[in-house]
Amino acid sequence: MNGLVVNDLVVNDTQVFVVGGGPAGLAVAIAARQRGLEVVVADGARPPIDKPCGEGLMPDGRAALANLGVEIPAQSSHRFRGIRFVSGRLSVDASFPEGPGIGVRRTVLHQLMVARAEAAGVTLLWQSPVQGLHPQGVLLGDRIVPSRWVVGADGGQSLVRRWAGLDRYQRNQTRFAFRRHYRISPWSDCMEVHWGPKCQLYVTPVASDEICVAVASHDSSLRLDTALPAFPEVAERLRDAEQTSVERGAISSSRRLQQVSTDHVALVGDASGAVDSITGEGLCLTFRQAEALAECLAQGSLRRYRRQHRSLARRPAMMARLMLTLDWNLPFRQRAMRAFGSDPQIFRRMLAMHVGALSPLQFAANGFSLGWQMLSQ
Repeated sequence: MNGLVVNDLVVNDTQVFVVGGGPAGLAVAIAARQRGLEVVVADGARPPIDKPCGEGLMPDGRAALANLGVEIPAQSSHRFRGIRFVSGRLSVDASFPEGPGIGVRRTVLHQLMVARAEAAGVTLLWQSPVQGLHPQGVLLGDRIVPSRWVVGADGGQSLVRRWAGLDRYQRNQTRFAFRRHYRISPWSDCMEVHWGPKCQLYVTPVASDEICVAVASHDSSLRLDTALPAFPEVAERLRDAEQTSVERGAISSSRRLQQVSTDHVALVGDASGAVDSITGEGLCLTFRQAEALAECLAQGSLRRYRRQHRSLARRPAMMARLMLTLDWNLPFRQRAMRAFGSDPQIFRRMLAMHVGALSPLQFAANGFSLGWQMLSQ
């Protein structure tokens, strides 16, 4: 059978067809090529693909990205040593235990991943939306592209998830986030999380002269300009700063699916569920899912991927629940912040657990210290 010609490329059958060319789809494609599989990626957009997000990559996310062979140049990013929490007059910060995190514009990250996928031999079909699934593979235009495996990496509103009958949830909670960039030198060597009235403000350095500011809440109408007065310290710093991007919004979900795969279709990234953006661990989780999925594809079975997917999401989901408790319960948050201030080791250990350098069991002893400090407030 003659191959399908798309954007001057001849597409024959393939072992893995990835629907979605964002970081999740590219990560799976690169990981599958590292294991010798033939891979085609199709997306209706064209690069670079942007997505409103906080643009911070934690140290564990950097390591997962490096496993895919993607290194982010220093001139295209900005390092931060740790995390700073601010709630009213209270603040606490700690350094990551295993090297810095980095802030990087999503468009820059996407361009780097596209280049890595091309170098790895992935066939990339841009402006080529997939029309549906077929028992033999996928429908691209009016033709069938045969594929042994189909990967849905098409985001939170995944069509592949729906087509495969996987659109059933065990948990599905939604918040809303809005992001904008400002031309200003970072004033802190940390990524900052400012806690306000039922919302958080995230400040991430993405260059030596630029920051990303995002607000997240349960209120779909809460925009940055409306939220900033509740954060006077940040508002004052941004008062005369040039805005270098338009405000863009996205949904921040805490979502767990009943199943993430069938016998021949697998979901990855936001298509497979998500942890709230408050953790900053979305990309790291996606890259690790991609590695696990690619290994299962190479071994010829998706059964183990389902177990690994649940295991990988466990720690980020736990941290999301803890941090969202700080969001809605002000007295609890203030007691926790005072406890962090009284014993900085507690916050350091919590951050270490957050980025996977400390297991929840290892942190458990620290929980007694946190509880005692909170009771003593």
